[in-house]
Amino acid sequence: MTQTSGTLLEIADAAGRAPRPGRRRSPDEGRRGMAWRVLVAVVVSVIVIFPLYWMCVVAFSPRGEVFEPGLHLVPSTFTLENFQNVLTQYPVVTWFGNSVVIGVFVTVFTVVVNLLAGYAFARLRFRGRNAVFLLALATMMIPVQAIMVAQFKLTVGLGIFGTYWGVILPGAAAAFGIFLARQFFIGIPDEIVEAARIDGAGHIRIFLQVVLPLCKPLIAVLTLLTLLGSWNDFAWPLIALKDNDLFTLPIGMLYLKNQTAPDYNSIMALALISVLPMVILFLAFQRYFVQGFARTGIK
Repeated sequence: MTQTSGTLLEIADAAGRAPRPGRRRSPDEGRRGMAWRVLVAVVVSVIVIFPLYWMCVVAFSPRGEVFEPGLHLVPSTFTLENFQNVLTQYPVVTWFGNSVVIGVFVTVFTVVVNLLAGYAFARLRFRGRNAVFLLALATMMIPVQAIMVAQFKLTVGLGIFGTYWGVILPGAAAAFGIFLARQFFIGIPDEIVEAARIDGAGHIRIFLQVVLPLCKPLIAVLTLLTLLGSWNDFAWPLIALKDNDLFTLPIGMLYLKNQTAPDYNSIMALALISVLPMVILFLAFQRYFVQGFARTGIK
């Protein structure tokens, strides 16, 4: 009995003994690791930010300085002449307004379609749901250039070629946005939806009053991605818009570039005018943007 008790005590002592800790890093190793991470982050940031910085340098530099020998990382003379030339000689305000109108309508339609489709794929039960969802995702593998001929024939047949709607309607749905919305709605607890259903709410009421108020991060992500894509879209507006008064900013930059003697300082000034609203919008909604991607499970 004594031997058995001793054996049991040894086993209990071995089971309760804490595992031997691994080798801890010294403070110097931790500081070196942090220094390397900071260095890599700084290098990557410089590589990403330098094109934007160079655009600003050329935009605020005197005309022709870009062709002078040497690398001018700082303007020799800070000037706003390039912005004045662009705004007075070209209909930049009209191009900017066209980009805003098209971007807002495309964003509204796309966000609404993505939210409704994502909710349907996540919460509704119908035959062929997974097959239809996979088919929608498969469209992401088709290059945009491959369907431009079909889009052109469709817009001509509908009588909207050469108008705003010829650019807005073909971009009113996005498979990636549907995927994001579906993943977000799947992450919403079933108890919330079931409680609303027990109270007698239908799918429309559940979507509008229960699910939609929880979708601020998702709506921010979809809005930023859609607006950014529409704002920078070049190929399809160039095909679908035939009136110069309907041109957007990317097409306007091409118009400046195709002049007899292209003024690269003015082109960079127009590019800065085009980029600045998207940068401000992203900085304003950055918190919701990160939350939306985190809650959809995309890292």
